[in-house]
Amino acid sequence: TMSNTNSPAGRIMLKNVRLAFPNLFEPSTVAGEGEPRYSAAFILPTDHPQIKEIQAKIKAVATEKWKDKADAQITALNKTGKVALHDGDEKPQYDGFPGNMFISASAKVSARPTVIDANKSPLTERDGKPYAGCFVNVSLDFWAQDNAYGKRVNAQLRGVQFLRDGDAFSAGRPADSDEFEAVTEGADADDIA
Repeated sequence: TMSNTNSPAGRIMLKNVRLAFPNLFEPSTVAGEGEPRYSAAFILPTDHPQIKEIQAKIKAVATEKWKDKADAQITALNKTGKVALHDGDEKPQYDGFPGNMFISASAKVSARPTVIDANKSPLTERDGKPYAGCFVNVSLDFWAQDNAYGKRVNAQLRGVQFLRDGDAFSAGRPADSDEFEAVTEGADADDIA
């Protein structure tokens, strides 16, 4: 008999990846379309130690779904960007993406991802982390989709653990007060007014 403690074929705990476009506390729609979702992208260098494991998980779920056609299906889906693991050079306009790989992941409103600190305590939006540009550990389930909406290999976002600070990506955080110069009384203040 099989026990229920076996994790799904596509489950992975990714360590030390950079967070981008975090949408972890409030579900939202992409470009106002579809159902609201929790979502994020996770950036990893091309030499990240878990790349081969990620590719193996993608192959495992594709093989479960498409059997002996899995390799051909993955090749075709990669050409159209329909596999959750992407080449960061596809998004040259965004900080941190070029020269790296990234995984896009999402979760339905009914499956809000766990968001915790390094010590496993729960985080809320008010905590200001995790933020775009920080480093996180992330739990994902890769799964193969083959339905009316098409064929893809997706990543379900299960949980994010803040690992350590990183340079915040643009639009990630408000300006720091020391970026500004003091406005002195007199001529300078008048020039601004």
